[in-house]
Amino acid sequence: MRRVIIMGAAGRDFHNFNIFFRNNPDFKVICFTATQIPNIENRKYPKELSGKRYPRGIPIYPESELTELIKKFKVDIVVFAYSDVSHNYVMHKASIALAAGADFWLLGPNSSMLKSRLPVISICAVRTGSGKSQTTRLVCEILSKLKMKFSVIRHPMPYGDLREQIVQKFSTLQDLDRYKCTIEEREEYEPHIKMGTTVFAGVDYGLILKKAEEISDVIIWDGGNNDLSFYKPDLHIVVVDPFRVGNEESYHPGEANIRSADVIIINKVDTAPKKNIKQLKANIKLLNPGAKVIEAASPTSVDHADLIRNKNVVVVEDGPTLTHGEMSFGAGIVAAEKYKARNIIDPRPYVVGSIKKAYKKYPHIGPLIPALGYGAKQIKELERSINKTPADSIVIATPVDLRKFLVLNKPGVKVNYELKQLSGPNLKDIIKKVLRKRKEQDG
Repeated sequence: MRRVIIMGAAGRDFHNFNIFFRNNPDFKVICFTATQIPNIENRKYPKELSGKRYPRGIPIYPESELTELIKKFKVDIVVFAYSDVSHNYVMHKASIALAAGADFWLLGPNSSMLKSRLPVISICAVRTGSGKSQTTRLVCEILSKLKMKFSVIRHPMPYGDLREQIVQKFSTLQDLDRYKCTIEEREEYEPHIKMGTTVFAGVDYGLILKKAEEISDVIIWDGGNNDLSFYKPDLHIVVVDPFRVGNEESYHPGEANIRSADVIIINKVDTAPKKNIKQLKANIKLLNPGAKVIEAASPTSVDHADLIRNKNVVVVEDGPTLTHGEMSFGAGIVAAEKYKARNIIDPRPYVVGSIKKAYKKYPHIGPLIPALGYGAKQIKELERSINKTPADSIVIATPVDLRKFLVLNKPGVKVNYELKQLSGPNLKDIIKKVLRKRKEQDG
């Protein structure tokens, strides 16, 4: 047996293990390593998930210990299994593994994608924060109008007790509390629930697929970061961001997504520089000349414009978009400018704890607060940081409404944004054609 370490961030790494390694007698997985997300290391992938070959579970170590782990356990293969990182970053990790004596692997779609008995529409991206969430909601809206039964399966975010997160089903807002969801999880699940959509997530995506298939005619894969789909898609939709031109050919696995896409959606064309859009179109033509290209916008709206106009505001933006997504601003800054705030207050002198540390780790973040909330302590630090910032009101641009579970000392304004197609082939017609073709194939 060849000895393996899987490098991950509590998502793709577990999936790759479940699909490729769990019952494979040719390999022995020694451990996982963890990065990107705080407090996900120094725990175990439990025996309930690891299977009969791993009766004691599998340990998870910090990625910083990779070299020592390779040497200590005489590891043969290091498998890289997380996303939204540059090609340069991936090869640095490869160099570390090679220097320690191990092979360096990436598992592709044939080794990691599951096949559903139902049609699958996957929504993925070139980078975090491109607009996957609102694209997924638009696809849900289209399927609803077509009278199709569907479920959304969301990319994993199992940051708690893995044994309690093997299969998660979210149909009501109470389910968010039942599963003790973090802010990041709520941001992804709550908008779907409010639309009446059932969302599945968890750790074992084979079991999750079976549960979703029981109540659906179509499966929608709602991707995370810029990762590949866990399921073989009949229609692969990939969202690109004209504010980050060039990332489509320099980030992993975003480039693989754009090269394999059936439909490419250029989002934010209403706010991005025209020269960026022109360059992005040229890059798409080189990378995937056969893809259908749609131009779209995600216009912002707010529930209380009067709390922005001529006010001093503090802006709270979606966390992952700013951190490993590397954006310096998001929809909150756009809304603050659109609705004529007097000043956008720089919160950096006032933030505390892990929120303060985030600016050191991600120095590109601008004068706003990233909504980081991976645990109770961090959520409290987020609350304190917002409350300490001297402003008249809070512009909340996170997908979930922070006013519901933070005690805030200033009035809040909720920013909303939905995808609006502006040009290109009609997405509804594309979906209808794909579903009709799959129905003919299935007889």
